[in-house]
Amino acid sequence: MTTSITGRSTIDDDPHDADRASTGRLGDRIFGGLATGSGLLVVAIVTLVGVFLLVQAVPSLMNNDANFLLSREWSPSGANPRFGIADLAWGTLVTSVIAMLIAVPLGVAVALFITQYAPRWLSRPAAATVDLLAAVPSIVYGFWGLNIAGQYFEPVASVIQGALGWIPFLSDQNVSAKSTLAFAGVILAIMILPIVTAISREVFAQVPTTHKEGALALGATKWEMIRVAVLPYGKPGIISAAMLGLGRALGETLAVLILLSTLSPTKEWSFSIFNGGSTFASKIAGGASEFDTPQKTGAYIAAGLVLFVVTFLVNAAARIVIERRKAFSE
Repeated sequence: MTTSITGRSTIDDDPHDADRASTGRLGDRIFGGLATGSGLLVVAIVTLVGVFLLVQAVPSLMNNDANFLLSREWSPSGANPRFGIADLAWGTLVTSVIAMLIAVPLGVAVALFITQYAPRWLSRPAAATVDLLAAVPSIVYGFWGLNIAGQYFEPVASVIQGALGWIPFLSDQNVSAKSTLAFAGVILAIMILPIVTAISREVFAQVPTTHKEGALALGATKWEMIRVAVLPYGKPGIISAAMLGLGRALGETLAVLILLSTLSPTKEWSFSIFNGGSTFASKIAGGASEFDTPQKTGAYIAAGLVLFVVTFLVNAAARIVIERRKAFSE
């Protein structure tokens, strides 16, 4: 026991305080170890998946008699296997781009409505309704598009082909409109809409009130305030939402597999979005029953490796944008 300058006695060393400090330090060490271990486990899993794909794909690629990146052939069996990913890359690119062109502007618009225009009694139910789209299984989207939504897309496709069919990108390929790359992109847009809307909504809700009130005080209209205060602040978040949605579109399997008609390797090549085709994910899922030899399995795994790398790069880019957004906020 010691005496303070005020003349009151104090206790320098309380055993209860020491016990609590020791327990707290132990808890911090345990939590820190668990968090570190979880992070390392995720990194290890991703690394092992990449190594597995690479090891399985290399032997098939070494035996491939065709250009893997440029060939449209897909005959991975036999003594002289020939397979390439040109069709798969084109189908994946077209469907994903169409999905992004539809979902990103629509998602941002919905997020702006919920955060800037809708009254409170409407904004929460509207946000919950959009978020519910993410809970619908992809196979349901596929059957819904094939049996219901497709019949409404056919007149739209006919009008576009009639007016702009002279453009190779929009030419008629005598394929049912609901089994084309264009319609698959529309369905993918509906599927990634909740991701884009949810992230954009959260970013717009965090815009400082002083920014918005300052713009209005200077005489800006509602739209001008959104254009000069809300959208610039939320731009990194919109980019992140778009890239995460792109990652979902690239890897979607069942819905695309149900919708797209298979493109014959003997058919003349066409850049039209009103043509059939396959994406990386749908091709792998559709050929799962053919994994009966190491050569054929390796060919599909090689396609999966390309999709893995592309998806990894997209998500890594999204992570970089999010970190920049965090630094901007701080």
